[in-house]
Amino acid sequence: MRLASNIKTAFLLGSLMGLCMLVGHLLGGPQGLLIGLVLGGFGNLIAYFYSDKLALAAMQAQEVTRKEAPWLVDTVERLALAAGIPAPRVYVCPQEAPNAFATGRNPQNGVVAITQGMLRGFPQDEVAGVLAHEIAHIKHRDVLISTIAAVMAGVISYAGYMLVFFGGGQRSDSPLGAIGALAMIMLAPIGAMIIQLAISRSREYAADSYAGELTGNPLALAAALERLQSHNERIPTDSNPAFHSLLVVRPLSTGETLRSWFSTHPPTEKRIGALRRQAAAFGRGDQPVRAFRRAG
Repeated sequence: MRLASNIKTAFLLGSLMGLCMLVGHLLGGPQGLLIGLVLGGFGNLIAYFYSDKLALAAMQAQEVTRKEAPWLVDTVERLALAAGIPAPRVYVCPQEAPNAFATGRNPQNGVVAITQGMLRGFPQDEVAGVLAHEIAHIKHRDVLISTIAAVMAGVISYAGYMLVFFGGGQRSDSPLGAIGALAMIMLAPIGAMIIQLAISRSREYAADSYAGELTGNPLALAAALERLQSHNERIPTDSNPAFHSLLVVRPLSTGETLRSWFSTHPPTEKRIGALRRQAAAFGRGDQPVRAFRRAG
């Protein structure tokens, strides 16, 4: 699993380099190609070392301490201990739409983030189930490839705008302007396709299953997914759609077409069904997760 993730990461970083070189060549010929090479190398460093920070910034996430959110931090630490990984840092996002995600280069730099809407409006056993899902992504080393893929989609989506700006904007006598207009139409879905190629939907099922094992209560996560689906169909998420692939449930986007492009998650109904089958196999899936509730 780790080898496959490393291969995908190398592929994405190489694609970022190629994109920068292509744009450079279109803008400045051989000299632009060299500039693109330099910028691509710089972009690779940013994508590898700072993609997690870009994801957190896109979601306006703020780190919280045990003093500020004692139950949340304590739950994340206990889940991480049970999973055998270092405790991730904990962030809270201001969005009212409930959701959560994980990011970081590796388990030693892991981050778990949750929105205010979920923290305030969900039962604690369901929140623990979602946090366990994100802990699973960190343990399985999904987070680096996921975050870089999201950054890649964002870069590709904006490449067309670069071509329009540097090619003369809306001037009809500028061939680069025409190329840029066409690129804006084509590059966004290509960016989304890169995300789908890089992120297997099976990772969501694997994270759900591991979360069920970690908490001992798959039905808590199933209930959370059902609630998340309902809320996110009604409350749009105020964030960059390129990073929606990181979230535990795909949020409502500004347009249905854009939403379908970024369909990196399997249907929520199928995930719930798998968790219910896991609970039935446990024979005790209807029992609450007492260990993750606040005493009293």
